Amino acid sequence: MALVSAKEILENARDGHYAVPAININNLEWTKAVLSTAQEMNSPILVAVSEGAGKYMTGYKTVVGMVKGMMEEMNITVPVALHLDHGSFEGAKEALAAGFTSVMFDGSHLPIDENLEKTREIVAIAHAQGASVEAEVGSIGGEEDGIIGTGELADPQECKTMADTGIDFLAAGIGNIHGKYPENWVGLSFETLDAIKQATGSIPLVLHGGSGIPEDQIKKAIDLGVSKINVNTELQLVNAAALRDFIVAGKDLEGKNYDPRKLLAPGFEAMKEAVKEKIEIFGSANKA
Repeated sequence: MALVSAKEILENARDGHYAVPAININNLEWTKAVLSTAQEMNSPILVAVSEGAGKYMTGYKTVVGMVKGMMEEMNITVPVALHLDHGSFEGAKEALAAGFTSVMFDGSHLPIDENLEKTREIVAIAHAQGASVEAEVGSIGGEEDGIIGTGELADPQECKTMADTGIDFLAAGIGNIHGKYPENWVGLSFETLDAIKQATGSIPLVLHGGSGIPEDQIKKAIDLGVSKINVNTELQLVNAAALRDFIVAGKDLEGKNYDPRKLLAPGFEAMKEAVKEKIEIFGSANKA
């Protein structure tokens, strides 16, 4: 099955009152864990790539080739969109040129007029080739690949203005944070989320920083119109923990466990379990 635009995936999620995970990948193991688990769970999926991870994997063309090749070799039949996460203006254009089917242009750090103008340009380029666009209003808290947000609450009227640019889904700050959540985190602002939903109408909404938000808050956010939830930090943490346990236990010294296919296997299995858990909580199992 070919890569698809995220627009249809997320509109189906909106109408079905569930959310689809957007899981960030960093290498082959990550990609294989995400795709294989989505297939096993019969869930649509967004394979997300940050600009930093894209550079690490040597460029967007490499990422497109790996994801497409893996889908063909593994006979992946669930809908898969390849999505650029927190893309710059130039980064979004490069990802679209390489064959990404969805991009986020993150102009949330720009003055709103410039954010709107650049978003419209990306929308025109993306829609001309059947790809979808996410934009952001009100920065997300924490830090991810050098992108730092203060955890603002988005202005519902600015959200409406952004939705009117023709974007396909909208990320809005509602108190969510990238990375680990601090102990003094006050939780999501459902009042803000509800106001954004009322202002923007039917456009699917996006929740960034999905690692660490309590399950009850996740489900309430989905009820209020969130159709895409980003997950990144959680897979990094479970992968690192599994690899640490394997090496601390000395298992890397047994037999041929120095072989990377064996050495990296515990992390791979841990990531699969994390993806499965997210699919179950978000409600996208058997929705492909």
